Amino acid sequence: MSDVLTPGSVDELVEAVRSSPRVLAVGNGTKARLSEVDATKLSLTRLRGILEYEPSEFTFTALAGTPVRDLVNTLASRGQYLPFDPFLVEAGATLGGTAAAGLSGPGRFRFGGLRDFILGARFVDGAGRLLRLGGKVVKNAAGFDVPKFFIGGLGRFGVLVELTFKVFPARTASVTCRLRSTGVEDSTRLLAEIARSRFEADAIDIPPGDRGILVRLAGPASALELMAGDLLARWPGEKLPSDEAGAIWSRLREFGWAYPGGLLVKVPLTARALPESYQALSSLAGIRIHVSSGGSLAFLSLPGTQGSDELSERLSGLSLTGLTLQGNAPLWLNRRPDPQIAHSVKSALDPGNRFPGLDE
Repeated sequence: MSDVLTPGSVDELVEAVRSSPRVLAVGNGTKARLSEVDATKLSLTRLRGILEYEPSEFTFTALAGTPVRDLVNTLASRGQYLPFDPFLVEAGATLGGTAAAGLSGPGRFRFGGLRDFILGARFVDGAGRLLRLGGKVVKNAAGFDVPKFFIGGLGRFGVLVELTFKVFPARTASVTCRLRSTGVEDSTRLLAEIARSRFEADAIDIPPGDRGILVRLAGPASALELMAGDLLARWPGEKLPSDEAGAIWSRLREFGWAYPGGLLVKVPLTARALPESYQALSSLAGIRIHVSSGGSLAFLSLPGTQGSDELSERLSGLSLTGLTLQGNAPLWLNRRPDPQIAHSVKSALDPGNRFPGLDE
């Protein structure tokens, strides 16, 4: 099936789900591989807008088709932000697509990811029922925290209609230092030492093609200069000019370093496994690697699709799993995590398998 339906209201969305035997919600296609399945597509791009925003409560509720860029701008106007650094904002990523993909950026290191900020969701299940789970306030205890389960669910458990998130006060200022490293083992040591230090880094990443590591500090501007000086006195490196630092973090968040038209793969890691994994993967021809969130996540890019089999073999040897975000390759490289709870939630919300499975 290649049909694309574009409902203009929640009622039209519910009717579209009920009338389609096999359906999958899509956004702006910034992570195209996640939705390349045989199903009628439900484009949510017309279901956009902020429904409620309470700056004093640090929460907002928005329709799933809302561009994340609109949310970022609205929050910024009130001195607030999404601290998990959402990816592909300038590329047009939507709130629902970001949640379904479960992608959190460098800020996840200090503050946690998407899953830690969602409070509630309204969605259409496989029976065509419009349901609401969770709440619209931070202090909420309404049964099982199912909204968190939708984060990273790839739209396979229901069609997200609206989502409620908590937000944080925006950074007053930030400083980025680039620390020198002799290789991945040295970088791993630095990651661990900085993570345990008193600096409370806002982000720690290893950028593609660079032996050094990036450390972002956030706080009052007057304190940051002293903190950066102390950091560089302990670990050799340099403080980056603010415009250069901003461009680097933007390039990472927008995947500007990845091959256009090539493979882009997300791989969960642990800092302990980083040296072996990095060395095994970096020998693949043309591969580019961005290590994020203090070593707990890697994004891999290959120039074409021919290397996906070899990449899958390398991941298998490392007992790692890759999720293909862009490019012509299997959705999962090596193996897919298959917890029993996923089957239980799928049976409860979509017993007739109206939505594709996680293997598709």
